[in-house]
Amino acid sequence: MYRSRITGLGKYVPENVVTNDDLSKVMDTNHEWIVERTGIETRRHIAKGDGNTTAVMGVKAAKIALERADLDKQDVDLILFATLSPDYYFPGSGVLVQEMMDIKTCPAMDIRNQCSGFIYALSTADQFIKTGMYKNVLVIGSENHSGGLDFSTRGRGVSVIFGDGAAAAVVSRSEEDSGGIITTHLHSQGKFAEELALIGPSTNRWVPEIMEANDPEDTSYYPNMNGQLVFKNAVVRFSEVIVEGLTAAGWEASEIDMLVPHQANLRISQFIQKKFGLKDDQVYNNIQRYGNTTAASIPLALTEAWEEGKIKSGDKIVLAAFGSGFTWGSALIEW
Repeated sequence: MYRSRITGLGKYVPENVVTNDDLSKVMDTNHEWIVERTGIETRRHIAKGDGNTTAVMGVKAAKIALERADLDKQDVDLILFATLSPDYYFPGSGVLVQEMMDIKTCPAMDIRNQCSGFIYALSTADQFIKTGMYKNVLVIGSENHSGGLDFSTRGRGVSVIFGDGAAAAVVSRSEEDSGGIITTHLHSQGKFAEELALIGPSTNRWVPEIMEANDPEDTSYYPNMNGQLVFKNAVVRFSEVIVEGLTAAGWEASEIDMLVPHQANLRISQFIQKKFGLKDDQVYNNIQRYGNTTAASIPLALTEAWEEGKIKSGDKIVLAAFGSGFTWGSALIEW
């Protein structure tokens, strides 16, 4: 059985920086309120007319990742695109990337697992490579949240959290006997599906029905979140899935060189850091600058950590995510 290894990383975020003070001009909030509850100071939003879409940002990140992997675009055997905000309801954004990059005919798959989407995609890439089916898999996480948020006081509990951006990883076959992706673990618990969700429009309440109702109080087409329930479940599931991975890999928590958690809330990351007894230089957080970029969150943080020299060859890396679904997962990597 082959091993798989991340050979290239890339990221892209829109140039438009939105501060907490900017948000306070359109809703009843302030910088201190947002930082205290989330840790977020700024985020990036796609600006009208800048040409960015979910797929376009994914392409920009993917080109950087391929260049760093020293691969040509025609070396890509499979595209995995993780997002909750595809360009269209259908088709998925993976095929748009294939066309925009002029990649040869190859399979393209969208993975709709929201905050854990990149972990699910990385695990999928790992399995395809280990079985020998594919050699080079392009894994992208990209999100355009800003176009679908409620920027009013009513929606502030959600809207202050999310930002736009993309990141990509090239996962390739390795002939080495050790290292690379060591183990991945995936879970879901669907009974909480509507506690963090965008309910409509959907096939249960399709567009004509919403238009006919013409209800100004209808918020079904905005994301809703039971914040306290999500937080309580997140800290438990983060811990469980990290322990599950450590046990499978035979690692101790003290051996972790870098934990890259999904950037959902700085308080969750700090809780997990304390629980596992990790120092500040063993955990990478960038939610302060980008907010929660959902499927782009982990690869964006992973790319920055690598670019800053905080991840080196031989390091033991733990990725972990929890989010809507509820779904969660972890991946352990020997760099």
